[in-house]
Formats: sequence, C-alpha cells, structure tokens
Amino acid sequence: MDKVAVIESLKTHFDLDPKTAKILVVGLGITGMSVARFLLPLGFSFAMVDSRDKPPINEEFFQNAPDVAVFTGGFDAAAFKVATHLIVSPGVSLHEKSIIKAVANGTKIVSDIDLFACAVNVPIVAITGSNGKSTVTTMLGDMATASGKRVGVGGNLGTPALDLLANNVELYVLELSSFQLERTSVLNAAAATVLNISADHLDRHADIAEYAQEKQRVYLGDGVMVINADDVLVAAMQDAERETLSFSIKDKADFYLAYQGDTEYLMYRQSPLMPLAELPLEGRHNASNALAALALGVAVGLDMTAMCSALKVFKGLEHRMQRVAHKHGITWVNDSKATNIGACVAALEGYERKVILIAGGDAKGADMTELTPVVKDKAKSVVLMGKDANLIEQALAGCVPVHRVENMVQAVQIAASLASDGDSVLLSPACASLDQYKNYQDRGNQFAQAVLALVA
Repeated sequence: MDKVAVIESLKTHFDLDPKTAKILVVGLGITGMSVARFLLPLGFSFAMVDSRDKPPINEEFFQNAPDVAVFTGGFDAAAFKVATHLIVSPGVSLHEKSIIKAVANGTKIVSDIDLFACAVNVPIVAITGSNGKSTVTTMLGDMATASGKRVGVGGNLGTPALDLLANNVELYVLELSSFQLERTSVLNAAAATVLNISADHLDRHADIAEYAQEKQRVYLGDGVMVINADDVLVAAMQDAERETLSFSIKDKADFYLAYQGDTEYLMYRQSPLMPLAELPLEGRHNASNALAALALGVAVGLDMTAMCSALKVFKGLEHRMQRVAHKHGITWVNDSKATNIGACVAALEGYERKVILIAGGDAKGADMTELTPVVKDKAKSVVLMGKDANLIEQALAGCVPVHRVENMVQAVQIAASLASDGDSVLLSPACASLDQYKNYQDRGNQFAQAVLALVA
C-alpha cells in the first residue's frame, strides 16, 4: 500500500487529512478494529466509541496505540461533537440520535468500504443481495484462485475488507451488506451484482424500496453490471448505458440453463459450459448462484475452464443448504443461514418433493404471509420455534399442519416422527437467530448436534 497515494485519495474524496481530521470510529467490533488498524500507520488521530458496556477490546492493539481514546457504555456526546468525520460500523444504525445530530452539524460519514476503495488500485468485484451472496463470493474466490489469481475474499463475509489489503493481491472479491452500502460513496467495482431482493432488515430500513435503493449502490461507478433477469426489482436497476451481463434460471440470458438432448447445462450465450448435474449443491437456486459467479468471473477476465473446474468441486458453505445426515431414508439439511423469507423461499423452491420445514426465530419486522404460497406448495408440515412462531403460524393460516416446539432438540424429534422414507427435513428458519442463539452458526450447530444424536 502506497501510503502517500492513499492519503492523497482520502484527502481528495473525503477531506481526510491526517493534519486536520478528527475521526471518531463508531463500534469496536471486527469492522471498527479493522478501521483502527488501517488509520494508525497513516498517521490519523482518532478515538473510538461503543454503546456496549463491555465490547470486545483488543488489548494488544491499544497497548501499541496509547493515544487512542476509547469511550464505552454509550455514545459520548463530547466525542461526537469534536469529530470532523465518523466511520460507523455496519452494526450501528445511522438513525442513532448522536449520529443524526453530528451529521446535521456538518460531520462527514465515511465507511470502511470507502477507505478500502481509496487504498486499492486493482479490480474489485462487489456482491450483494438478500440471499446467496456468501455462496457467490466464496465461489468466485475459488474460481479466481483456480484461474491463477492472487485474490482477497471478504467484506461482510469472514475477513473485514481493510484487513484484506496486501501488495500482492491482484483481485478483491467483496460481499457487501445493505448496511455497508448505505454509507459508501466511492466504490467503483470492476464488476458488481445485486443477486436478488426480498424483504430483509426492515427493522433498520423504512421499507423494501429503501432497502433495494441501498443495495443498488453496489453499482456505483462504471464497471460491468451483472443483473439477475429473474428478479423484477434487480432487473429494473439495469442502466442501458453501462456494460451488462445477465443471468437467469428461467429464460434465455447471457448465462442461463438449457437442455441439449437429455442433459441440462449451464450455458454462456450459445456455449454449454458444464452439465447442471455436475454442480455439487442442493437446490436450483444454487444454479442461479453459479451463473452469477460465472458472469462476474467473465466480467473480470477469469479463465472459463478454470471457473467450471472450481464449480465442480465447490462444497458449499456451512449452514447453507448443508447436508447433515442421510439415515433411514431421511435427509437432514441445515440451512440456518436462511435468516430471511427470501432465503427460505429459495431453499424450498429447490425441492421437487415436499419437505418437513423447521422455521422460526426473530422475523425482523418482515411480512411472514409471503411464506404462505411456497410453504403450501413445498412443505408437508412445518415445525415452528422462537420469538415469532405465533406470527408465522397466523400467516400460514392452516395451509399445512403446524407443530410448535420450545427448542431445537424438540424440533428434530418432532420432525423425525413426521418424516418417512424419501423425505427431507429442512432447517430454513426465515428468521434471525438472536432470540434463542448466539448467531445463525450456533443455531445450525445445535440442529446438527440434535440430528446426529438422533440418528446415532
């Protein structure tokens, strides 16, 4: 990283001058700490604030940075008052009173992704969407590696963007959330996609239109737009003056599915790339993810043969349509990462035969009636648990048998009693996990443990 060039870029775009800027980093989580590690060697003076009484403090960092003031247990008004710039972690809402007041008084908001964009001079691929973004990000990272590229993969997934910065990286692949995008203004990705839009995070966004608007920011700049032709809200984002690649699992597009004889292929325009059956993932929505990854790879010049080879050995992500066990003719699938309705719908639509669905948790303000048609079509029965189980049961309005349970062990036991030879039991909650679990990983692990104990 050329420090002089990075500082010049930060000055140009954000008036961020180490001599005059007073930066307040809001949030001491993994993003906030990545920002601190980025700012320190550039000579910026900054303080950090966190609303939690006991945030996870990196003692080693602060021993080496004794001049960095840290405020915890609330948002200190004095710290916000003197700041010229706020760098707000994605986990903190921009509707916090302290942030609104600071912005009204002329304080600028900068994101970690803005800092990253100012520090990078190689192509960036930016991936967002309600569902599938972690899968597509990981797929594309594997494709880039198979193509012989030195690639940095992270963002909202795994490693924070700023911690990926390295001199030898030739391509960055970033997963970005709506919270990261809403506070980002200078990202100019070489290729970008919104994979899909469905109701999510409506506890933080006013409505789905605002949520879609924030997602659309991933296309800022002049790079290749990769468009999901199957999603009405995403298709409407297309800019006729920009280079575009489209993908679809329903109709013909730049990347699509088609039969040649009895075999269904992933296609690029007129060319068959590989048989769909060679993609080792459950559900047709993963065919859509593969097509999106291929389109992004073509946009940044990756080798097609290498990309297809990477797809054939792609094992998928933990807690995302992950097969836990197959015993007594019953397949148990962990899709705990389905924290919203769209993800659950996509999982259900991937099945030919009706499944037993385990769902529930914190609905995050979403309208659960959107689940009803696909549950009626694809579920044999539903096992519900968690904070908004009642809300989901009311939304389903008796379209399938519903069973209420208190915990995951009960859910697995009830599902086992309902399942017969050839059935799949799918944990795809359509809800966040924090009402009962540390996170979606904890929820998925508890499901897997309960299943493995049962089949043992």
